[in-house]
Amino acid sequence: MPSRRILMVAGEASGDLYGARLALALRERAPGIHLYGIGGREMERAGVELLWRCEELAVVGIVEAMTKLPQVVRAYRTLRASLADRPSLAILIDYPGFNLPLAKALKKRGIPVLYYVSPQVWAWRPGR
Repeated sequence: MPSRRILMVAGEASGDLYGARLALALRERAPGIHLYGIGGREMERAGVELLWRCEELAVVGIVEAMTKLPQVVRAYRTLRASLADRPSLAILIDYPGFNLPLAKALKKRGIPVLYYVSPQVWAWRPGR
């Protein structure tokens, strides 16, 4: 039987809200599904097992980004370790600075990736 585990990653408050709504809809359609990953209070309330809280990763500005770098690295490593029990799908919600590199790593492992709420083309530098 295929895995019924779905990795969900949201790194910001807006992504947490979208992730929670999506998690509720998924649970309604597939009650035995296991949802886990990075999110906030709303995703946790919706039944997502949090490996890391997105509030610990959110940054504004370069100085804050530098101070949060150790947490971001630990969160990424935690996610990588969780892939030992392969998810059937990864749903990445916005948060392109973290999720776009993660998407590449997941695809290399053959894990299907759904990018939910993609980044705005006009908002990001070329090559993304």
